[in-house]
Amino acid sequence: MLKMQNLSKVYRTHMIETQALRGFDIHVREGEFVAVTGPSGSGKTTFLNIAGLLEEFSSGEYLIDGVNVAGLDDNARSRLRNEKIGFIFQGFNLIPDLNLFDNVDVPLRYRGFDSAERRRRIEQSLTQVGLASRQRHYPAELSGGQQQRVAIARALAGSPKLLLADEPTGNLDSNMARGVMELLEEINAAGTTILMVTHDPELAARAQRNVHIIDGQVSDLEHETRRALASLSTTPEAV
Repeated sequence: MLKMQNLSKVYRTHMIETQALRGFDIHVREGEFVAVTGPSGSGKTTFLNIAGLLEEFSSGEYLIDGVNVAGLDDNARSRLRNEKIGFIFQGFNLIPDLNLFDNVDVPLRYRGFDSAERRRRIEQSLTQVGLASRQRHYPAELSGGQQQRVAIARALAGSPKLLLADEPTGNLDSNMARGVMELLEEINAAGTTILMVTHDPELAARAQRNVHIIDGQVSDLEHETRRALASLSTTPEAV
């Protein structure tokens, strides 16, 4: 589904060069739910932006759903992003002057769907997140957890194969956070691949795999644990 090999990202100004990612390797298979953790400044946001085709990388290889991203022009990148990727942000990013129906409708208009198809997708996604009865309400009339559900519905309406969630529970209390996490687990169980950046170890533990990023490099904790266990199991017993 998503594969990066030896990927790097360098930010340059006229005086300073900062390497945000270096030797970055990750392989996320279709249908996985992967939690991405790491300290502030470790490269998590840069990784997520590159994964979502919002930023270009400096070197290396990135394939998404079998498509090599390198060399794609802006139009091709936008088309790939709109067709394959959905985004969920910590701050919800809802438009306050639009009701729920119209908030979910905005990205669908960019995709060029006709009105009947857009309505079908909007109603289906709002039903999936449990807010079909409130589609004419405005964001300010909802709780934080409900607003995040609208943001999830907006992402789902485009039928993405990959869902990128950047601290999706960061602005929610623990009860709302658990509700959003349960919804994400249901979405994943239905077949959508999810990459979720989080600082919450409890939520990270509920994902299928935990990828930890430090100093611009990835450390797959699950893989390292399995490799260590395999090494122990094959080590001859001391005589």
